[in-house]
Formats: sequence, structure tokens, C-alpha cells
Amino acid sequence: MYPIILSFILILMTTDTATATQFTVRELPYAYDALAPQVSEETLRFHHDKHYKGYVDKLNELLVDSPYAGRTLEEIIISSDGPLFNNAAQAWNHEFYFDQLAPTPQTHPTGALKEAIDRDFGSVDELKAQMNKAATTLFGSGWVWLAEDKSGNLAIVSEQNAGNPLRRGMKPLLCLDVWEHAYYIDYRNRRADAVAALWDNIDWKKVEERYN
Repeated sequence: MYPIILSFILILMTTDTATATQFTVRELPYAYDALAPQVSEETLRFHHDKHYKGYVDKLNELLVDSPYAGRTLEEIIISSDGPLFNNAAQAWNHEFYFDQLAPTPQTHPTGALKEAIDRDFGSVDELKAQMNKAATTLFGSGWVWLAEDKSGNLAIVSEQNAGNPLRRGMKPLLCLDVWEHAYYIDYRNRRADAVAALWDNIDWKKVEERYN
């Protein structure tokens, strides 16, 4: 009987652990120093290992005994509010942000995405200029997104704090993180310089995959 009881206890322990740690921290798809000099190793270590990890850890803590346990990040973002939304959205936003960067990126959009950008903004340079302006004028902390609406049109969406276009029924394609922890070590209060430099690491191949 003892082995049966022990097995039952182990199953319960495994289930409890899975519920308590539903989401895990994703590793960066590149080395910490791979995006320098635009983004320093020190910035990436703080950004990924402290801030992003902190959101994931807090999210898992909030999900224990929550009706949202077992749901996807997207489902939590769309339907929750308060601290649960803030931490779920920040976890999602950071994973999305880190995944679009690369040490040797595809530096320009092509194909259908390029056509859509030209149609809705006039040119890639104009899109960048508008996103840069939105990022530098956003009051406080937040995110600036390139997103596709339900009609297939592209739009720039500015969101304070943890805001995400998923809440508007839109599909995010690219984002600029303008929380101070994303740039202050390297650029201090020069947010405009930080945003302008980040384009050197935006991998348009990844953005095209999201669009297509």
C-alpha cells in the first residue's frame, strides 16, 4: 500500500507545482551582449532577468487559486484587469519585444508587409518617423505598437503602462518599449536616441512572419 500512497502524493505535488508555476521565463534567443552597442549587456540583463522575470513570477503568484489559471496569456490579457492584467500583459509584451530583435537582423521589410506599410504610411521611413514621434511623446511609461486591425489596415497604437492592442481586437506586429528600464542605463533621459538606435536591431523577417 505504501508505494501506492506515495505515488498518489507525488501526483498531487506535481499538480500543485504545475498550477503554481504555469508560465516560465523564456530565454533570450541571443547572447546578452549580442545587441551592443544599441542595447548593452547590462541593460539586457536587467531588462530580461529582473523586470521581465519579475512580471512572470508575479503572474504565477496571482494565478494560484484564480479562475484564470490554465488560460493562455492572450486570454488573460483580453479578459482580466488590475494586477493580473498588468503582469500578464507585461510578460507577453516583453516576450514579443525580445523576439523581434536580432544581432544581424533583416534590416528592411519586403513583400506584402512592405506593400502594406507603403499603402498606409507612404514609406518605411515615414512609419519609423511616426513611431519614433509616438514613442518620444508618450507620457510616462508604456509601449508603442505597429498593429493590424480587423480590416487589414496598419496603425500605430500608443499604450500607457502594460497596454496591448490585443485588447482592441488588433494583431500586434512590432513594438517599442518606452519604459525607462528598457533604455535608462544606456541613454539616461535620451529616450529619442534609444528609440532611434533600436531600429538597428529590429528583425523585419520576424515582423513579416507575424504579419503573414
